[in-house]
Amino acid sequence: MYICRFTYNSQQPRIGFVQNDAVYDITARFPSITAFLRWTIGRQDAATALQKALAGSEPLAPLSGVTLLRPTDEQEIWAAGVTYERSRVAREEESAKSGIYDRVYSAPRPEIFFKATPTRVVGPNEEVAIRNDATWNVPEPELALVINPACEIIGYTVGNDMSSRDIEGENPLYLPQAKMYGRCCAVGPMIALSEAIADPKALTISIAIHRASHLVFSGSVSTSKIVRHYADLVHYLGRDNLFPDGVLLLTGTGIVPGDEFTLEGGDAVSITIDGIGTLHNTVVRGGV
Repeated sequence: MYICRFTYNSQQPRIGFVQNDAVYDITARFPSITAFLRWTIGRQDAATALQKALAGSEPLAPLSGVTLLRPTDEQEIWAAGVTYERSRVAREEESAKSGIYDRVYSAPRPEIFFKATPTRVVGPNEEVAIRNDATWNVPEPELALVINPACEIIGYTVGNDMSSRDIEGENPLYLPQAKMYGRCCAVGPMIALSEAIADPKALTISIAIHRASHLVFSGSVSTSKIVRHYADLVHYLGRDNLFPDGVLLLTGTGIVPGDEFTLEGGDAVSITIDGIGTLHNTVVRGGV
């Protein structure tokens, strides 16, 4: 039970409900992801309600017959950092052991930062970018919470929080430059509705990076290693903040390549999360 944005037969982007690998066109009811997220306010049964509404309907096409787009339109992307032990260690090492990441790891208030405007986000099979002025770039595979305007989690998708570790490590105040630029974030391929995910704290996230068809890095981690509760992250995100179109929150990464690794143009990055899907992107240098 998924929500997607897609094109079919070269038409304009559509909104779909996916069940049993079949796509049902729900654009007439929900012309945008924003409209869908607003409809979910106060609902714990979005997937069930859609199933009932579509009972007896014929699907538009099999999932393999449509082109999936990023499952966002007007939504901002935010991100939580230092939520895994591996991330804490990596951030401390790149910042010359300043101690600030050790402190935030155990502090009541999480690190939450703005990641991307809608125009900086790409979807499945699109190009993500590494900065022209960075020499140490990595993908960060993450579970993304899909949140409606009432700050309720209604589903999950796969996220890639691209990061320039050399810029970030030089000075913590450079974090926005290391994180936010053209094509700095990928999400998709679809939104798995909450009812379809039995336990979002027991999902395996895995990544594979290929260069010239050769595997150059792979890794996996369980979301059980996240030290924060999702509800707490959403609570801090929503403090004195409004998201009338809904918002996505990346929950941090527990997979960090070794210091000798950096992405190169042409690399292929695949991130898979149990029950949600696989997000494929290729890498280009320069986000404009």
